Amino acid sequence: MVCLECIFYLSGILIKRFPCFSIRNSGVFILKEKNLPQFFEEYLKKGSVFKEKRVLQANHFPNDIPHRAVQIHQVRVVVAPALRLERPSNLFIYGKTGTGKTLVVKWVINGELVSAAKKAGVSIQTLYVNCKLDADTEYGLFTELATQVGKELPLTGLSTDDVCSAFFSKADSTKSILIIILDEIDYLMKKAGDDFLYKITRKNEELKNTQVAIIGISNDLMFAEHLDPRVKSSLSEEKLLFPPYNAIELQDILNNRASSAFKHSSLEPGVVEKCAAYAAREHGDARRALDLLRVAGELTDRKGATSVAVADVDSAEEKIDHDTVAELVTTQPRQAQLVLYSILNISHGAGKFIFTGEVYELYKKYCAKASLRPLTQRRVSDILSEFDMLGIITARVISKGRYGRTREIMLAPQAATPVVRRLLEEALNL
Repeated sequence: MVCLECIFYLSGILIKRFPCFSIRNSGVFILKEKNLPQFFEEYLKKGSVFKEKRVLQANHFPNDIPHRAVQIHQVRVVVAPALRLERPSNLFIYGKTGTGKTLVVKWVINGELVSAAKKAGVSIQTLYVNCKLDADTEYGLFTELATQVGKELPLTGLSTDDVCSAFFSKADSTKSILIIILDEIDYLMKKAGDDFLYKITRKNEELKNTQVAIIGISNDLMFAEHLDPRVKSSLSEEKLLFPPYNAIELQDILNNRASSAFKHSSLEPGVVEKCAAYAAREHGDARRALDLLRVAGELTDRKGATSVAVADVDSAEEKIDHDTVAELVTTQPRQAQLVLYSILNISHGAGKFIFTGEVYELYKKYCAKASLRPLTQRRVSDILSEFDMLGIITARVISKGRYGRTREIMLAPQAATPVVRRLLEEALNL
């Protein structure tokens, strides 16, 4: 407990160093309103290395997609029959984060295909759902799809089957091809099972006017291996793999964006190359490369410099790693936090392999301390898979002969820090 005298002592230091602060008798800091606009006035007078920063945002839709011509062509080939009102094949797209999967699909489907359909006078409906953000249950999925086709639903009183029927009834009201894009589809399947896929694909036999095709996007390369055989049979999907970008390809992507994002001569030599090298080292993630370049520019602006230096990229990487891991740790459910805390305590840092069984045994002990009911070992394995996908751990399945198979786990360096340990202990009250 901090004494009141200490609070007022520290308050005096704060007010001397930052005149825009004042203190009330209650000990609450407030900003003096008369000084508040001055900061923003000075900020607006400062220059910036950016010309159009939004170009570096992950959700920016560029005019060109470098090094994805093969994948773009393959998506075009699969969906082209829709222009003749023929149902396209279902398509599952796999690849690590930041390899351009969602961008290419939106580019071809929402851009090229829809434009071509308008010219040809053909009705093509496209629905996009991020299963991790917008619909992590079967009920949530069909509610979101119904909303997108303009079907108003009551807030309560409907079952999942009712919402599903309402969606397909509305979608079947006009003669068209309906393409449903399910991003992060593996996340929904892990939480809700794969029955929703069966319902969607089998519904084509009942629809009179509309035919439905699914495009699933997943970071999990083994996603389809876990599907129920009857779902696999009804899907009959085509598969498309997006490989990671290499350093040279990432440089091209960054140079393409940087020419629009930054003012002339505001990037020093080596900045783009270093951002590309860092991102190539981490699974060829273009999103990571763009974030590094953007944050490096923001840090340059904050210190009042006129050009982004190579050292700013190092600072940007430290900031992103710290912010990302801290957010991941603090936003995870308590059960997942306990699993990560168990890994942290067994591995004693990065670079050492441990096994699923070891993690599970220690996790059960921490559950007892935290007054939580332990999850099953299978559910803990699912959590480990999610951590692997997020880059917190690296996991691989190995065979132990007649003793079966197990998973080797290695904690990522950015998660094996005192900061992560402190955040977990605070969140779990351990």
